[in-house]
Amino acid sequence: MGLKVDLSVSLGSLKLKNPVLAASGCFGFGDEYSSLVDLNLLGGVITKAVSLNPTPGNLPPRVVETPCGMLNSIGLANPGLRGFLSEKLSFLKSLTVPVIVNIAGERIGEYVEVVKGLDKEEGIDGYEINISCPNVEKGGMEFSSDPKVAFQLVSSLRKVTSKPLIVKLSPNLGNIISVAKAVQEAGADALSLINTLIGMVIDVKARKPVLARGTGGLSGPAIKPVALALVWKVAQAVEIPVVGVGGIFTSEDALEFILAGATAVQVGTANFVDPQTMPKIIAGLREYCVQEKIGKLSDLIGGLEYG
Repeated sequence: MGLKVDLSVSLGSLKLKNPVLAASGCFGFGDEYSSLVDLNLLGGVITKAVSLNPTPGNLPPRVVETPCGMLNSIGLANPGLRGFLSEKLSFLKSLTVPVIVNIAGERIGEYVEVVKGLDKEEGIDGYEINISCPNVEKGGMEFSSDPKVAFQLVSSLRKVTSKPLIVKLSPNLGNIISVAKAVQEAGADALSLINTLIGMVIDVKARKPVLARGTGGLSGPAIKPVALALVWKVAQAVEIPVVGVGGIFTSEDALEFILAGATAVQVGTANFVDPQTMPKIIAGLREYCVQEKIGKLSDLIGGLEYG
């Protein structure tokens, strides 16, 4: 009889049967991938961003492939709170895994109104608070540029919901540890990092940026070393769980983040390459644990040996 492996992890009160989450922005609202992958195999699904009002996003071109990655400038396009409730939530309720809604806004009051509107509904298990999008003029990184502002935002949200709050941090501002500590103090249950790095691609014949907005957010394997280092640093600085994001394509990638201190991981860009990436990663994690005779995957969290 083979070793029985427990892949489950916890993000505050949120229990996941395995640590593999679909990352916001690369998986739509789940239904877009439902014919390609069994979503109920995952640890959970994090939706595309939801803002108070519908948002068309940035003008195209909005996506361009880069060496070892992808640059996007979608601009948080979404149907808004009412559109999400009427058009998207019904499908998400049919899932048997936790559903985490990514929240965006231009002002603290907008974040609060979205969470209050969602908190009345069944089928939502937690929120990922996006304070790190580099592709919008207002909101986004404004809330992670100052730890005091980040604290105020999370404190305001903590007052209107008891559901888990996962705060998504930016690698672009150089103050990620101070912001991480601030949102932890404000009542965040977990952190996810990193969001995309700011980048640019130029069409040399046209002598113009390829993306209409000029810059965009870089994701994919190219950012993995940066994400890994920041997860390692932040995990040592806070007491709440960290979710690793950035360039995860294989179970080995996921294990690197877990050893660096991540409790769970998110898979984003890889889903565009192979929609079966996440089930493959889950299977690979189980196989690794069997081979290494590890009964609980959670025993590996922060198990990096160095020095």
